[in-house]
Amino acid sequence: MTQPLLKIRGLKIEGRSDETWTPIINGIDLDLNRGDVLGLIGESGAGKSTLGLAAMGFTRDGCRISAGSVEFDGIELVNASAAVKRALLGKRIAYVAQSAAASFNPAHRLIDQHTEGPVQHGVMSRAESEADGIELYRKLRLPNADDIGFRYPHQVSGGQLQRAMTAMAMSCRPDLIIFDEPTTALDVTTQIEVLAAIRDIVQQFDTAAVYITHDLAVVAQMADRIKVLLQGDEVEEADTRTMLSAPTEEYTKSLWAVRRFQRPAKPAIPADATPVVSVRGITAAYAATTVLHDISFDMYAGRTVAVVGESGSGKSTVARCITGLLPPKSGAIEFMGTALPADYRKRSKDQLRQIQMIYQMADTALNPRKTIGQIIGRPVEFYLGLKGAKRRARVEDLLNLIELEPKIYFDRLPSELSGGQKQRIGIARALAAEPQFIICDEVTSALDQLVAEGILKLLARLQDELGLTYMVITHDLATVRAIADEMVVMKDGRVVEQGGKEQMFAPPHHPYTDLLLSSVPEMDPDWLTCLLEERGVDNIGDAAVGKM
Repeated sequence: MTQPLLKIRGLKIEGRSDETWTPIINGIDLDLNRGDVLGLIGESGAGKSTLGLAAMGFTRDGCRISAGSVEFDGIELVNASAAVKRALLGKRIAYVAQSAAASFNPAHRLIDQHTEGPVQHGVMSRAESEADGIELYRKLRLPNADDIGFRYPHQVSGGQLQRAMTAMAMSCRPDLIIFDEPTTALDVTTQIEVLAAIRDIVQQFDTAAVYITHDLAVVAQMADRIKVLLQGDEVEEADTRTMLSAPTEEYTKSLWAVRRFQRPAKPAIPADATPVVSVRGITAAYAATTVLHDISFDMYAGRTVAVVGESGSGKSTVARCITGLLPPKSGAIEFMGTALPADYRKRSKDQLRQIQMIYQMADTALNPRKTIGQIIGRPVEFYLGLKGAKRRARVEDLLNLIELEPKIYFDRLPSELSGGQKQRIGIARALAAEPQFIICDEVTSALDQLVAEGILKLLARLQDELGLTYMVITHDLATVRAIADEMVVMKDGRVVEQGGKEQMFAPPHHPYTDLLLSSVPEMDPDWLTCLLEERGVDNIGDAAVGKM
């Protein structure tokens, strides 16, 4: 038999904490052949990303490979020299990180970072690599493909940045690609194109891939086989169809059953109710480019409005207008019936306090040099004026509120927390100001489904207990079903449809809403292929990625 391209045997990885080494991966075996895709799934902390990095012979700071072997094309990587790894990484082995925002160098343009690998490895000249990069941008459905590479990372959306990273990984046409949650920042329609692109490049170039994800419906479209991990142990492994139809272990069955949480319908809004926040005819622009066109909707006390749409539809821009970070060209933002100053710098401290935000990427939203007590304590002191023992007591109350033990977490740094725990800290920081209105910007997109369900339940409980009003920006329609009361659909800076959740999910739909709803992946390995065929796409490669 042909030897696997990637062969891992008895791999054990440990992490260091307070001079003690703690097991992270407990004796995992893995085989991956050329052209095959292995899906790694499991909840946060299962060891998925750690195993994916180890497939490149790499461990994070504070971790070590304590036993086992990692062979790539017959080359042992565990004890390989730095020179051997440099020759492989980027050229024959590529990596697509989950958080593109934390992975790009903010001081360099996208195209400069894209061309670095092919040039250094001697695969292409700078001119060839730049032209190839533009073509990859086009195939990955990035807007203005000829020009977007000449922007800096902060000048593109999160979804666009994630696609730019996927293009960068493909630049040298590697033999193995590690995809670590590559579509979590993408809306459902863009995700289809990127998934088709990834699948096509594996097929075209006989590329092997490890696909790490918490989205079971996505892994069903991508993987030939699925390996389930739990706390560093392998639970089970099988071909995708067998795993989806007949998992043998109870833990795997529990993963298949998540995201059933759905809030019951709330009473109708009284006719004389005053909205907590009203968006009144907002038109906004970046420089000379108008990005919002006469946007209007209301958000009432104790309710959740989900704002959905593709990347670039204007969802986050509306949030920037509400918070005063982007003063609109026309229109107004009202709080409890009173117009707010358009620029946050002209708002009173109390007006600032009433509107808070929970960010998408907790990794980049929390100061890595500050402890959890300091991160939450800063808004407690700034907005409420509490210091010393009173400040600490309030921070401890907030940690209890988000279900984290103060004695354990108060003095920890963000790096010592899981993704779900960091997102809970983001929630506590927003609550520290005691606001009435909170904007939740893709707060579950980077989380596995078990942890995401816990965050949604936490947000629902806090809303009931504190009477909070939420605006939830999301591309995850499962999140909309779970937590929203109303839904606003945006496209190209305009509201195309809005209404109650039940009304919005029931046909007939606006054509664009129908497109969004039909683009939500299903746990059927044939779903993506059938969808593309239904939309008149016979060749996935030609439609989504083209011939590279």
